[in-house]
Amino acid sequence: METVDQEPRATGAAAALARMPTGAKVFLILVGALLPLALIALFTTLQTTRSADSEARQRVRALAEESSGIVQNVLANHVGQLRETMTALEQDPDDAPSCTRLAGTFATQGGVRFVINDASGRPLCGERVALTGAAILRPGQVTTSIVKGGMMLRIGGAAGASAVAYYPIEVLRELARPSGFVPEYGAALLDGEDRLTLRTLPRGGLLDRPEAVPSDLGIDDLQLEISMPGAPVTSPLVITTVLLVVMLIAAAAIGWFVVDILLIRPLRRLRASVGRYQPGEVIDVKRFGPMPAQEIRDLGATFRQISQTVQAHEADLAEGLVRQTKLTREVHHRVKNNLQVISSLINFHARGAKSAEASEAYASIQRRVDALAVVHRNHYAELEENRGLELRSVLGELAANIRATAPEQASGLGITLDIEPVLVTQDVAIAIAFLITEIVELAINCNPSANIRITVKGSESEPDRATLRVISPALVEDAGMEALLESRYARVMSGLARQLRTKLHHDPLVGAYEASIAITGRS
Repeated sequence: METVDQEPRATGAAAALARMPTGAKVFLILVGALLPLALIALFTTLQTTRSADSEARQRVRALAEESSGIVQNVLANHVGQLRETMTALEQDPDDAPSCTRLAGTFATQGGVRFVINDASGRPLCGERVALTGAAILRPGQVTTSIVKGGMMLRIGGAAGASAVAYYPIEVLRELARPSGFVPEYGAALLDGEDRLTLRTLPRGGLLDRPEAVPSDLGIDDLQLEISMPGAPVTSPLVITTVLLVVMLIAAAAIGWFVVDILLIRPLRRLRASVGRYQPGEVIDVKRFGPMPAQEIRDLGATFRQISQTVQAHEADLAEGLVRQTKLTREVHHRVKNNLQVISSLINFHARGAKSAEASEAYASIQRRVDALAVVHRNHYAELEENRGLELRSVLGELAANIRATAPEQASGLGITLDIEPVLVTQDVAIAIAFLITEIVELAINCNPSANIRITVKGSESEPDRATLRVISPALVEDAGMEALLESRYARVMSGLARQLRTKLHHDPLVGAYEASIAITGRS
């Protein structure tokens, strides 16, 4: 085997860089080119994002504290006055001054309605308010609930009385509105899982990040949520984004250039040379041109060594193939000669037989040996292509042999073939040949002069299956045929069907045997 010439080993920084793996080279180049841009972009983004988020959170928190304080004070004042008036009316239902003072308080909140009911549900003060639930409140218990179009406030009295106040959404929206210059904001009342939207925050862009702060109002589970748009897009953020885009483009361009020079172009030349390789040749590394990457130079040298090894093995395989072909032909000729010798011995003994039964027995054995010889000859003819045996030629030769070995009383025997050009394996062909021989011999024993039709048709629904069918009037069921099947043929035919991994069906009225066989294709 030809050895690969060793390149002189250079020294110095350039040599050390050349010996480094290509991945390390690409990594160092990208780090050196992109590190300043990455640091600038990272610092600017962190500072801008931190300042904008901090400012947005402070603004939302201040707005939420102001709005929730106003709503909390108004609701707390109303709860205190409702409880005070309800206590006075429980002691004296005709206490008109208390009811008048309460009505004056709620009159300042246009649209708010209230009612105080006694234990029987009769209004003592205010106007009737439709309740959304029938819950019984404990003395002094305060509950809130979100209803359609507003909020309901309920207070339980000591003697079974109750006070109810209904706040429309317009009143709540005005209460939650911050004073002074108000930027775009959203407001909502939260009561457990219920939500009442007082003001909708306008939708921003895809990158908008609204800030929302909920504040507890100190009444039941009631909360006021204030939301504002996130930090706006500022010039530092634009600069940061542009720098990031430039960094990405630069990284892609530099990475592509480096990888193309060091890897892609040399690999293309190497691939083209290897693609043109023919077994028996030796790949010449020098015709690849300059190779900057040490790994690709090593790969080219490895290909050269492999091609030299393949060249030596090709010669050994060619010589071995010649020997194997000669051996296969010798084995075939020996098997064929042995079958011919067996056939000749059977024929010799048949001529010396002293009775018709013995002659027929020899003829029956000869037909089976001939069936095996037919399959063997056709198998060897298709051996080099390895496509499988063509069933038409096998059954044609088999039918000719059966006619030649038929008894004298079957001189009028007729065998008609209708075989599609299908291919089968050797094992399937042997089983089919023996099966047809058994069925034809059964027909001859039932009626020596009967005509026999053998067909093989492919299946459209199953491309890998075909139907074998043997039809003859001699196969119509009668007492003589049943006796022959029971004494001799049925067991053999069933065994051959099992070897074919199929079922052999008999139509006693038509006189037909049918089986589904496996095929490997069509010729």
